[in-house]
Amino acid sequence: MPVNEADVARCSDVNTASLSELFSRFNLVIEWIDGDQPIPGSHFGEPEAGLIDNRLYLRPDTPIHSALHESCHYICMGLDRRKNLHTDAGGGYDEENAVCYLSILLADFIEGFNRNIMMYDMDRWGYTFRLGSTRSWFEQDAEDALVWLLNHQVIDKTEKPTWKLCQ
Repeated sequence: MPVNEADVARCSDVNTASLSELFSRFNLVIEWIDGDQPIPGSHFGEPEAGLIDNRLYLRPDTPIHSALHESCHYICMGLDRRKNLHTDAGGGYDEENAVCYLSILLADFIEGFNRNIMMYDMDRWGYTFRLGSTRSWFEQDAEDALVWLLNHQVIDKTEKPTWKLCQ
């Protein structure tokens, strides 16, 4: 449950072409949903992003952190899960941490958004980490997530995306 839902950046706040460009590099297609319609594949319900197959369902009021989080689940899951993907991305503890870490890295590829806004929004929405804040986790306690992403070749040693999906 978000602390203050109104305080997070929404898809309507950024250049939507940069969202499409980013996600298309991972073979994800954005399906825009009218603002008053339900979001297909949304695990947590509106306004959060939905995920079915390689389709990311967004509304203008969808939080950007939600779009990034769901897309990173798609990137980080194996091929077998990706083939049957509908609503619940699943994944274990290590993958979830990798998803959060990758979401922060990819935030810098969205025009009008960046990792600082992403970490702020994650805190505002209610993400919880052992050290108390997203930034503290990312900078001091996320080595396991970094290693996971490196081992699965999702990022390189400079923490840049490889633009590859996990297999």
